[in-house]
Amino acid sequence: MELINLKYQYKQYQAEIDQAIGAVLESGQYVMGQQVRDLEEKLSAYIGVEHCIGVSSGTDALLLALKALNIGPGDEVICVPFTWISPVECVKRLRAKPVLVDIDPETFLMDVDQLQKAITPKTKAIIPVSLYGQMPDFKKIMEMADKHNIAVIEDGAQSFGGEQNGKKSCALTTIGTTSFFPTKPLGCYGDGGAIFTNRSDLAEKMKAIRVHGATERYNHQYIGQNARIDTLQAAVLLAKFPHFEEELKKRFEIGCFFNEKLKDYFIIPKIIPGNTHTFAQYALRSSEREKIIGQLKEKGIPSAIYYPKCIHLQPAYADMRYGKGSFPNAERIVEEVFSIPMHPFLTKDDQNKIISVLKDSLLQKI
Repeated sequence: MELINLKYQYKQYQAEIDQAIGAVLESGQYVMGQQVRDLEEKLSAYIGVEHCIGVSSGTDALLLALKALNIGPGDEVICVPFTWISPVECVKRLRAKPVLVDIDPETFLMDVDQLQKAITPKTKAIIPVSLYGQMPDFKKIMEMADKHNIAVIEDGAQSFGGEQNGKKSCALTTIGTTSFFPTKPLGCYGDGGAIFTNRSDLAEKMKAIRVHGATERYNHQYIGQNARIDTLQAAVLLAKFPHFEEELKKRFEIGCFFNEKLKDYFIIPKIIPGNTHTFAQYALRSSEREKIIGQLKEKGIPSAIYYPKCIHLQPAYADMRYGKGSFPNAERIVEEVFSIPMHPFLTKDDQNKIISVLKDSLLQKI
């Protein structure tokens, strides 16, 4: 059994993917080829925003968004301590100050009720993370941000394709970003990402920043970087995209089945009313995590921990001066959270086996 079965997925769409890659090889246009423009048009229409900018990774998507907003020394950006490192990493790279707020223990997402207390006159942006595949309450976040004239950047690396009250992830904030890392719900075969916005001024600036700050060849208006998505990766995404909605539907069905069968045995992240969920990962909490992971391994079922250590307790970020105990919800969850196999190709037998082993690994219900 695979945690995420990319080999099986490739076999299902092999003819389309091979043809798409072959077309790029035939064209010889490996950098900013037609497939990049085609992908941007298709994804902007899918998300329902004016602009999509294909970039080299989800991390670079965040970095370009921050650069477009002129984030720099003296500015504060509000983030969460429980996520992948990228949001805080990008803020620090620009020598701005990450300000952290704890997460909601029911959803594992940014605790919106704590957000107001973190806002200061130096706050220039908020980066809420749509963790595991669902969005935080963006209505409340945007109301608060608009009141203080603060930009909001959604880290939608795990929620691409998800919805909140009928609007797609990456369409509810000033700028939305996502990742096409191979294990994401829509993944390429290397690194890739995208940025979404309805603001033409920001879109044009981010397009320039991704090609060394040039608005046209050899005319550099901004300090930029090389952050282009490869044409080959764009072609892979175009080949996989027609199957994306069906895969999301299967993910949701499997995730809801797991929720129903496991809700009396584990703490499961609550789905916020109005949200759909991509189940980029299927996460559970248990105080008996290590024993459970051992039992899963014994039965041939893989697992993973996303994420085993809070950002503020990482050695590289000690200068943020958040000590242990600063974010009790996040710090407790990292000790208990783990993920089980989740992908659209899990058979019903696989699902039932996972559930059975998980239940058997517990001595009693919680």
